[in-house]
Amino acid sequence: MAAPFVRTCGTFFRRSRVMFPQQKPQEGINVRLFNKPSSRLVHASVGIDIGLPPKLVMQGQQTKERREHLQNQKSKLQLEKSARLRQLEIPLDEVRRKWETTSAPYHIRATGHHYNIFTDLFDGADFLSHVVMKIFFECPDEGFMPVYYGNVITPTEALKPPTVHYDCDAGNLWTLLMVNPDGHLIYNDAEYVHWMIGNIPDEKLSEGDTIFDYLPVFPAKGTGYQRIVFLLFKQDGKVNYSDEIVPLPCRSLPNRTFSTHEFYAKYQDVLTPVGLSFSQCRWDQSVTAIFHDTLDMREPIFEYDVPKLPVLPQMKWPHRKTLNYLKQYLPDD
Repeated sequence: MAAPFVRTCGTFFRRSRVMFPQQKPQEGINVRLFNKPSSRLVHASVGIDIGLPPKLVMQGQQTKERREHLQNQKSKLQLEKSARLRQLEIPLDEVRRKWETTSAPYHIRATGHHYNIFTDLFDGADFLSHVVMKIFFECPDEGFMPVYYGNVITPTEALKPPTVHYDCDAGNLWTLLMVNPDGHLIYNDAEYVHWMIGNIPDEKLSEGDTIFDYLPVFPAKGTGYQRIVFLLFKQDGKVNYSDEIVPLPCRSLPNRTFSTHEFYAKYQDVLTPVGLSFSQCRWDQSVTAIFHDTLDMREPIFEYDVPKLPVLPQMKWPHRKTLNYLKQYLPDD
């Protein structure tokens, strides 16, 4: 029986108090390796905003606009009548567009903290998701499966690369990253990079530099739900990713071993995180085929040994005990 699989959110590696220090690569190593954590201050980067500055909003002007909007809505008698008769139709697309430009960055950041995204990927540093990504996996029988902020997607639905759209100003370059912080088979503190495209002009992913080709998600059996995180970085210019390039197609898990924290520490002068989306997935039958056919390895299966509850020795004359006291000493059958 395999050893117990234990993963506790928030126990991932952390760096020193210096924000994202750069490390020189080791010489003579051709295989991508993961640096094991050292003793240091935990959560040293909590409270640091590594994203774009928030948009300045005049509180008085915003309050005035809201008041005028409410007065305008109340003056529409037909609107009040439709709402009272439960015939009012709300344009959800318009509501979503308004949400994306106002409250969405703050709601996404709060959700990311709830799922420990910033703690496990950026040592507690966070950012506002000013660019809202629209990510869809194409399903053969069910149309499209979107990626929101914690919704469940099966590995069968994520067999092919998703379609990614985002609104951006023309002339900018972007980097798209897809990682799994929970699914590493050896190190509890490492990640697997499933997809990475750099130097993307506008939102034309096909014209970007593919650093890592798409690898379907493969949550091992018995490990529960795993987070699949999509990150979008805005570049200050064209970035040289020659140190990250591996032979494609890359099916080597050691080469796929990744650390978002170390990656951002290396390129923090030219990259700024601006977008976040993530989903959850767990094992299904398609994962077996991914291990056997794509990764060419045996499928690992994890089990958890539930410890037995301690039972005190039975007393001959139990004082003030009901008959239920004897149930713990009776056979299960």
